[in-house]
This record gives sequence, structure tokens and C-alpha cells, in this order.
Amino acid sequence: MPAPAAMTDRDPLVVLLTLLSLTTGIVDATSVLGLGKVFTANMTGNVVFLGFAAAGASGFHWELYVIALIAFGLGAIGAGRLGRFFTGRSRRRWLIVSATIEASLLWIAAACAFAAPSDTAAGLRLTLIALVAIAMGARNATVRQLNVPDLTTTVVTRTITGLAADSRLAGGPGHNLGRRVRAILALFVGAAVGAFMVLRWGLAPPLALAGAAVLALSLALAKDEAKE
Repeated sequence: MPAPAAMTDRDPLVVLLTLLSLTTGIVDATSVLGLGKVFTANMTGNVVFLGFAAAGASGFHWELYVIALIAFGLGAIGAGRLGRFFTGRSRRRWLIVSATIEASLLWIAAACAFAAPSDTAAGLRLTLIALVAIAMGARNATVRQLNVPDLTTTVVTRTITGLAADSRLAGGPGHNLGRRVRAILALFVGAAVGAFMVLRWGLAPPLALAGAAVLALSLALAKDEAKE
């Protein structure tokens, strides 16, 4: 269910994905700072950390990264099937169903963290990693199917590369400059907010906030494709 080929920065879908990048920052700040140097949204980091763990570097635990990678993959599989089910149907309904699933998983993780706030319980840590990674795998698969240029809500490496390589300094056209900058800033702000909350209030509040933001933003901004 691809997005229309030409989309302005004011298109509700572009605004939605930009703002969802902020929630990704919150989620990854929560996992990295609160669950033991593990990403639940950015799998590139987990592959690198898994390499560190394989080499015997201290402070890196292979089981965290394996759980995150497997859970992320399962979430992506589920979201891929959901997207195909909604092919030819309402895009708004699809996005709201996807957001509801993601928010529910984040809220369940927040409830688990609130009920057992100790960070010493290995089982709880793995459970939280799995729940949040499934949610973010589902998010990434959904966004991938939307196929909006320069917006993934999770990884900004390609965004930064495009920002530089397509800039007028590099002899390029400078397309989507604002979109790219906003996506980078949104992830930065989300990470800062998430870090602030984790360091002061623990894991539950940022996870609950991320879930609420995902659902609220989707309800407000998800639209069906315009009919030509």
C-alpha cells in the first residue's frame, strides 16, 4: 500500500511520520539507558553491539541483542501481513489498527515496568525488550510499506547522507531539505525527552508516553489516500 509518489511536507502523512520519529527517540532512550545498552528500534546498533559482545567486550550482553533482533523481526512479519490484508482498503483504518497494536505493546511494557520496577530482574528486562522491539518492528514494517521518501521514523543515517549528498554544496537539487532536517531534529528531541524521563522517573512513564503519542498522532493525522 505505497504512498502517493509526490507528497508535500504539509501532507498529513509526512507530518505524522516526522512526529513519530520523536517517539522513536523516546523508546530508544528508554531501552539504551534503562534496559542495558540495547536498542529496541534501531537494529543497526544491536548488530554492532552483538559484535562487541562476541568479541568479549565488557558491558555488552549477547542475549539482549538476540532477543531484540528476533522480536523486532516478529513484529515486522506481523505488520507485513497486516499491511497486505489492508491492500486496497482504508489506509486510515490500517494506520490506526497498526498504531493501536504498537501503543498496546508499549503500554503493556510500561505496566510491567511499573509493577516490577527493579532493573535487576533479568526476566523482566528481556520481557520489556521483547515487547518494545515487537512494537517497533511492527512500526518499521508499516512505515516501509508507506514508502515516504526520507522518512523512516527510526534511522537517520540515510537521511543525513541524503541531506549532504543532495545539497546544493554537493551540486545537488537540495530537495526535501526541511523534511530531512525535521526528521533528524525530531529523533534528537525524542531521545532527549526520553533520557530526561528515564533518568528521573524510570521506565514506565516514557513507555506510556510513547504509546499515547503514537495512538493520538495516528488518530489525528492518519488519512485515506486522496482519490484522483
